[in-house]
Amino acid sequence: MQKVERPKTLKESALASLRDAITSNTLKPGTRLVERTLCETMGVSRTVVRECIRHLESEHLVKGIPNSGFVVASISEEEAREIYEIRALLEGTAVKACSKVITPEVISQLYALHDDIALHLSKDDIKAALKLTTSFYELIFKTAEKHVAWVLVEQLNSRISRLRAYTLSAQGRKTTGPKDLYDMVRALEEHNPEAAVEICERHLREAYDIASTIDKGSDT
Repeated sequence: MQKVERPKTLKESALASLRDAITSNTLKPGTRLVERTLCETMGVSRTVVRECIRHLESEHLVKGIPNSGFVVASISEEEAREIYEIRALLEGTAVKACSKVITPEVISQLYALHDDIALHLSKDDIKAALKLTTSFYELIFKTAEKHVAWVLVEQLNSRISRLRAYTLSAQGRKTTGPKDLYDMVRALEEHNPEAAVEICERHLREAYDIASTIDKGSDT
C-alpha cells in the first residue's frame, strides 16, 4: 500500500505561502507585515497570521521592530558571506562523496531536475525554480549519505533561497546558473570528484560575487 499524504493544515498552507513570498523576493526586505492585510490576502484568521510570523521570525525571515510590528528581514553582507562559506564546506563535501557512489538512476534524476530548473527560469518562474534547486541539492546530499549535513542546510534553506532569488535577478544568471549545475552533473557522472567540487565552488563564488553587490534592503 502507498503511504497516504497528510493534507496540509490551514496554518501550514499559510506559512508556506508567506515563506514563498519572502524567499522569492515578492515581499521585499523592509516590507511591513500588516496583520489585517495578510488576513485578507490569505483568507486566514489573525491567530494563524501571528503564528506564521512567529515561525518565520525563528527562520530569520522576519524581524520585530520595537513599536512598529514586524517587517521582512534583510540579509547583511556579513551574513551572506558566512552563508556562502558554510554552503561551500557542506556542498563540497557532499558533492565529493556523491561522485564516488552515484548511480545511473540518480544521474538521470539530476539531469531531469536540471532541465526543469532551466525551463522554469526561462519562464521567470522563480518560485518553482527555487524549490527544484533545493530538490537537486537534497538528492546529492542524500545520495552521499550526508544526512546530518543536509539537516544543517535545511536550517539555512529559507535564507539560501532568498539569496538565490537575488542572484537570479542579475543579467545572465538564469542561464549560467543552470549551466553550472549541468557541468556538475557531468562531473558526477564521470565519477570525477575533483572536477565536481571545483564546479560547485565556482558556482558559489560567482553567486556570492553577485549577491555582495545587490542591495538586499533594510530592516528599518
